[in-house]
Amino acid sequence: MSSHFEPVPEHRRVIGGLWEEIGLIQFDYLVANGLEPRHYLLDIGCGSLRGGVKFVPFLLPGHYYGIDQDPALLDAGRGELEAIGVADRGAVLTAMSDFGFGCLGRRFDFAIAQSLFTHLALNSIARCLIEADAVLVPGGRLFATFYENDGGPAAVESRTWKADDGFDFQTHFDRDWYHYVVSDFEYLCRRTHFTVQSKGEWGHPRRQRMLVFTKGL
Repeated sequence: MSSHFEPVPEHRRVIGGLWEEIGLIQFDYLVANGLEPRHYLLDIGCGSLRGGVKFVPFLLPGHYYGIDQDPALLDAGRGELEAIGVADRGAVLTAMSDFGFGCLGRRFDFAIAQSLFTHLALNSIARCLIEADAVLVPGGRLFATFYENDGGPAAVESRTWKADDGFDFQTHFDRDWYHYVVSDFEYLCRRTHFTVQSKGEWGHPRRQRMLVFTKGL
């Protein structure tokens, strides 16, 4: 008996694979933490809409905003929305590389940065937080994943991880993929109206941990 193998589309592979698994866990996590169809959601580093294909059908039309620096991935995301029949729900997809969220002309209740801070140096994360602070409503929350440096703030060694799917990889103190300590994010929050709380493990198959940044009232 012959088996038919469907290759993973390139736009799904380049964002790390695990399309269905990671798309679903981020959707479930935000809904469990209060996301409702009426809310406006900013998906930072949305890629080809691994999470967007879950959020767009759930949210009211026009309430999903996705930004990414790669226009080709956004085009692929539009194709994904079309494939599931929700291309007419008014998702706003914008290419940007400077986190200039103000140009969107919208205030947001929720934001998510899935697998973004894992690829950013600390000053780039600072810019992202400052710009997100400017567009979130008071009490709004940004959910962001990161790799935690369990060795503490003075540990500069790389760390080896083993994912649930058997994928071995390393994170680093000063290069991609980055790892951080929670106090790094507490320091960055001094420039904003955010407070940050670590939620730790949340079921991510690649061992990323969750932070919640809450904007003061």
